[in-house]
Amino acid sequence: MCGISGFIDFNKRTEREHLVRMTDTLSHRGPDSGGYEFQMTSECNIGLGHRRLSIIDLSANGNQPFRLKDWQIVFNGEIYNYLELKAELETAGRSFLTSSDTEVLATAIDHWGEHAFTKLIGMFSFAAYNTAEELLYLVRDRVGVKPLYYHWKNGLLLFASELKAFHQHPDFTKELNPSAIAEFLGIGYIQTPNCIFADTYKLNAGSFLKLTLPAKLVSEHRYWSADDFFAKEKLDISEEEAIKQTTGLLVSSFKYRMLADVPVGVFLSGGLDSSLVTAVLQKESATKLNTITIGFNEKKYDEAVHAKKIAKYLGTNHTEYYCTPQDALEIVPVLSSVYDEPFGDSSAIPTILVSRIAAKSVKVVLSADGGDELFGGYEDYVTMVNRHRRFERIPAPVKRVANAFERLSGHDLVTKALPVKNAETIKNKFFKLLKAKDIYDSGLIFSQVFTEKEIRRLMKPGELDFGFKPKPFLFNDMLSNLLAKDFNSYLIDDILVKVDRATMSASIEGREPFLDHRLIEFVAQLPSELKIKNGEKKYLLKKILANYIPKELTDRPKMGFAIPVTKWLNDELKDFVFEYLNEDRIKKQGVFNWERVKMLLDNFYKKNNINERKIWYMLTFQLWYEKWIGF
Repeated sequence: MCGISGFIDFNKRTEREHLVRMTDTLSHRGPDSGGYEFQMTSECNIGLGHRRLSIIDLSANGNQPFRLKDWQIVFNGEIYNYLELKAELETAGRSFLTSSDTEVLATAIDHWGEHAFTKLIGMFSFAAYNTAEELLYLVRDRVGVKPLYYHWKNGLLLFASELKAFHQHPDFTKELNPSAIAEFLGIGYIQTPNCIFADTYKLNAGSFLKLTLPAKLVSEHRYWSADDFFAKEKLDISEEEAIKQTTGLLVSSFKYRMLADVPVGVFLSGGLDSSLVTAVLQKESATKLNTITIGFNEKKYDEAVHAKKIAKYLGTNHTEYYCTPQDALEIVPVLSSVYDEPFGDSSAIPTILVSRIAAKSVKVVLSADGGDELFGGYEDYVTMVNRHRRFERIPAPVKRVANAFERLSGHDLVTKALPVKNAETIKNKFFKLLKAKDIYDSGLIFSQVFTEKEIRRLMKPGELDFGFKPKPFLFNDMLSNLLAKDFNSYLIDDILVKVDRATMSASIEGREPFLDHRLIEFVAQLPSELKIKNGEKKYLLKKILANYIPKELTDRPKMGFAIPVTKWLNDELKDFVFEYLNEDRIKKQGVFNWERVKMLLDNFYKKNNINERKIWYMLTFQLWYEKWIGF
């Protein structure tokens, strides 16, 4: 795992010192070594920077930028099937000087060209520059496990693993993207390809950016998409055969992700997914696995007790740590440094803490994300399908009358008639759901924290493109639409961002064993009734897990990796809230309407049933703003 950065500057103003500064902001991603390649051509200045976290081939042979013939490469991630690719390339007459996966990657690109991207099993983002053809590729793995940002404006292309690198370039303009702020307020994160800054983007998962230098032509190409497999006809397969084939793919994926020349551990929550990863790998291992978990003293949020039982049954080398409010207070101020784009998932706090704990004993850790999005693990899936069906049954004339009433009655009348938590949001969502065209629209409306109407009142007047609505899917069943929605949005831009930045902040490598593209392609085509059967979520995964762990150890309600954010906002973090959401800061900043912010705070602290995530999103945005823009 590493950090990469670089540029193509057709204005020829960028110098080597800028490359060094950009790259070294990523030293937490690669503390073991740094490398810089700067060159000047007749057309532009070119820079490739790399920070290395040594995982495979710990010698200097794995240092980067790596050069092979006309290719120069900086690479972040792991190619798990590099030994198989190496053997295939050797059969084709290619030879190797190192035992690193970086050399295999470079040789594969030199040998197969763009087709090499489709042959890789792994997580990666990399830049590959060909000096002879004057051609640059920026490439991101199929699922988007590894990040890659780019900025393209006025003849300057910047790229990096994290946004913080761009702040070190004198020509990077920190112009806010209001639509991205609106998107963040709606769902708590900013979706690919959008970014908090104008003219700046996240490269889409399963895509590559191609820049031909002589023509100054930038184009993006998709080489893989999970949508293609969600859209296929469901497989005609028995439950027994589905279990057999899924198990085989899971075992292969899990074993691949143990490949390392350094100690490896597993984040064990005691839930289905992490328990399965641990059970499979412990069965395959002759030594004890390292497992790490974090708990809370508030029983409602504490999974550590369940993780401890699983660890004891499997015989792992288990470490647990209980998160306290004081721990949270110490993490909150650094959130904006770790997450250099507004990020509202409060579980980032325990994820950072558990990463720091893991870093004391391992350099690679497996995190069992993706199981919910692949196998149907969220309670909301059942709720949303049932709710959408109820709204579908409402006669069209009734919907028209209701929408007319909402337009004529105004905001206060309907809201005051709903003496329940988050009344304004519920009202807005209700009338939006009446207009929903399909389950995909319903899912998007259901998941918003601030609704579009609330955001327009909260933000200063201006043009807003509500980007938290990705393109609609037209798959052949409701569950596939919901799974695809979360896979392409929540998983990639919330869960994977959370884990990547948290683990990298502790200089350890996070791996995602459920996100092998071979597994995704197969499971996406399985019938939905094997994922949620008679209301039982993750039906197929539970069947598989029963072959490894007794049901009584895992048969419990899903908890999720949450923290007691309501309590903390009312107690330990209350002063923090009023410091960062005070009138002077809000007005000086010029992003939000102070009267609406004041109303939110008053309602929340007067116990008027405001969703605590609204306050948390506002607080994390203000922390980010202070760090990267300044008041």
